[in-house]
Amino acid sequence: MRTTALMSTAAPRSLQQTVIERRELRPDDVDVRVTHCGVCHSDLHALASAGPDTGLVPGHEFVGEVVAVGSDVTSFAPGDAVAVGNIVDSCGTCTMCLRDQENFCVEFPTLTYAGRDRVDGSTTLGGYSGRYVVRDTFVYHRPTSLDPAGVAPLMCAGITVWEPLRTNGVREGTRLGVVGLGGLGHLAVRLGHALGAEVTVFTTSEGKATDALRLGASRVVVSTDADAMAAAAGSLDLVIDTVSAEHDLAPYLRVLDLDGTLCSLGYLGPIDIQTMDLLLGRKRLTSAGSGGRRWTQDLLDFCGTHGVTADVEVVPAADVDVALDRLARNDVRYRFVLDLADIDAELDAERDALHA
Repeated sequence: MRTTALMSTAAPRSLQQTVIERRELRPDDVDVRVTHCGVCHSDLHALASAGPDTGLVPGHEFVGEVVAVGSDVTSFAPGDAVAVGNIVDSCGTCTMCLRDQENFCVEFPTLTYAGRDRVDGSTTLGGYSGRYVVRDTFVYHRPTSLDPAGVAPLMCAGITVWEPLRTNGVREGTRLGVVGLGGLGHLAVRLGHALGAEVTVFTTSEGKATDALRLGASRVVVSTDADAMAAAAGSLDLVIDTVSAEHDLAPYLRVLDLDGTLCSLGYLGPIDIQTMDLLLGRKRLTSAGSGGRRWTQDLLDFCGTHGVTADVEVVPAADVDVALDRLARNDVRYRFVLDLADIDAELDAERDALHA
């Protein structure tokens, strides 16, 4: 099946519309017409490291509707509103997969783009496209009550913060801290507030205080203010750190109360931790990444019930390079989403003419 995709070119961070082939439906496949796809920092990193001949199609947080299903699919039907995240397959048999943690698959999950298909060995091409064919167990029912553009980032940024919020038992009365107010951070605030937590936002920018309060925070601490950080010492149960640049974690361990937990999500490089910062107060340092199938559908169901979506700026597919350039400068609050509804218009017209 032919579809139009935004594919990498020799120019840095430049994409052009290219017709690609999607596989014919396997018995357990779902054919999704993509309407909106989030633009993630991971897309920038992938494009920066891709060579000119790799034919990379980014995009791993998208929504759309079902066009067709394979012969064995029973959970979806044409017309269903769906969402797909950054994992499209896993081994299904390892200890992690059997515990609904496909994101930690021992054999490594198949990624939505630049991954290796487990059946034919081909390289996966992402959601910056008109259609996507995906195994049914990695397709999720999308609440139709929510703005689809605002749902798309839930499938990466949202699930990345949701799984640790859930597994750390955030609920009414939890004292939650969120470090950073970007794509992940703003959703951690909004979701934590919806769970009933009392949310404190840590930011280096005083200018973000108004936005933090709008999103559901009850307190904002400027992390460069030593007195404000000292006043926050021992006041929180859980801190979700979403900052992607290297930084000192010690100040955020110190704001934790007895048996508190710091979950570092943003920066994935080596870190330097003093044992005494953990020892004093019996504190824990943990991390997480993406989410398994169980928690992903749980997130969408919760958001549908509580009306939670990401704050997005929707841009047409033709302006993808502008969005990538602005994202590289952090010029977005809080997620770009590509409108892909008409990217396949010419191909759809051809298909309609053939069947006329």
